[in-house]
Formats: sequence, C-alpha cells, structure tokens
Amino acid sequence: MIHLGQTNTLEIIREAVQGLYIADEEGNEVLLPNRYVPEAFKIWDKIDVFVYLDNEERLVATTDKPYIKLHDFALLRCNQVTDYGAFLDWGLVKELFCPFKEQAFKMKPGGWYLVYCYLDEKTNRLVATSKTNNFLDNKNLTVNEFDEVDLIVSHPSEIGMNVIVNKVHTGLIYKDSIFKDLSIGDRLKGIVKKIRPGNKLDISLGQIGYRNIEPNADLIMHELHDNGGYLNLTDKSDPETIKDALQMSKKNFKKAVGTLYKQRLIEIKEDGIYLL
Repeated sequence: MIHLGQTNTLEIIREAVQGLYIADEEGNEVLLPNRYVPEAFKIWDKIDVFVYLDNEERLVATTDKPYIKLHDFALLRCNQVTDYGAFLDWGLVKELFCPFKEQAFKMKPGGWYLVYCYLDEKTNRLVATSKTNNFLDNKNLTVNEFDEVDLIVSHPSEIGMNVIVNKVHTGLIYKDSIFKDLSIGDRLKGIVKKIRPGNKLDISLGQIGYRNIEPNADLIMHELHDNGGYLNLTDKSDPETIKDALQMSKKNFKKAVGTLYKQRLIEIKEDGIYLL
C-alpha cells in the first residue's frame, strides 16, 4: 500500500516520457516526475520517496524531503493567504493548505506558525492546522514521572512555556525552570517532573533531584576545560550570571560544585572555581 503523506520505499517498474513509474509490493503505481529522477537507476531498483497529491489531486512522488509529514508537527512559514485560506512552505513544489477554520490565529504572509498535518477525510488531502491542541490528549497518559520525553515548544503562557510531549500530550515548563532561550517550534529533550491532578504534566528541561547533579557537574567540568581551568563563578554569584554562563539555576550550580569539590576535582576560591 502506498501511504499518502509518508515516506515510501517503492520499486522502479518502468520509464515514461514524464518520469518513472514506481510501485509498492501490491502493484499500486505512482509517478516520480522527471525533475526527481536520479541520474543513474535500473528497473527494479528501490527508491525512497514522499507521496502527496499534485495540483490536479493525483498521487505524485518526490525525492524532496518535506518539513512536515502526516501526523507530525512543525514550524512552517506562511507564503500567501487567499480567499480560501493560507498556503504554507513545507519544502515541496505544491504548498500545504491551512483553511481559515483551522487557524488558531489569522495567518499572515511571512509569519511562522506551529502546525499539525492531518488527512482531510472529505477531500483526501493533506491539510495543516495551527489548532494543535485538538490533536493532543492527556486523558490516557503514556508517560510516568521522571521519564525522559521529546518536546516541541508550543506557545508561552503567563506562568511558563507550553510544550508538546512525545507528539501526544501537552505539558508545561514553569518560568523558574527555564534557563535557556526557548522559541516556538524548538525541539528538545525534557523530563516529566510531576503529574498533577487532571493528568497535567509538569516538565523540566533538566533531570530531577540527584539525577540533576551529574550532568550539571559534567557541564561545569567542560566549561572549566574550555576556559583554561577557571570560572569566575562562586556561590555568591548572581543567579542571572550563573544562568547566562551555564544555563542552570543557582541551586543546581551549588549542588554540582559541591559534588566536584567532594571528588577533589576543583578548588573553590573567593574569585572563582579552579580546576585541579
């Protein structure tokens, strides 16, 4: 079966004026236009292609890699807005359509928007929506406390930054847990810090408790090596100074420094930390 909106591994079965016809194991065919035909190929070779609908609503294959696939999230640029909706750049010749009804906020040309790609069952077309929460669910959690998770930064709130967790759930990183600049669409790792009533997920960008000490200590060691064995930081340094230098809280900094000191890897003086 050829999967619309996904990467398919298909077999070259014949050459035509307009390109190559490639097929799946069941004999379903799709055209790979001339612009994507590799310089060297043989009949029965297999090739990885992305399949979508062309301007005439016919299945077509491409070797270009889109910025988003079916059932995925991505930050895309709006190229144009018409009477029908917005058209987004997803890395392919034909733009990805986002109807007005699927826009959380009215899209404007040149703007960047976090969207989800789904299949419109009425038209059988791939469509984008910026109403991403409609495709996320915390009713049945697939994560536990202290699990490492994949995050996509969604949108800011008054108390922190909302994130998409494992492309399935919603979560929140509180302001006091953010020690680096975050932008909508950023992808990064995190930890489930706490599961609150209602299956609300509190997310941390670092590891929790004692698990946080080792990576932070490792980071300080790397910084010491990169700076000639000295860091102009102490337990009296301003929290913002520590945050700017190491992307960690003062509390975690002090824990990590204490660990390194006990291991006799550093020396602490009034003007900073020295590598032993």
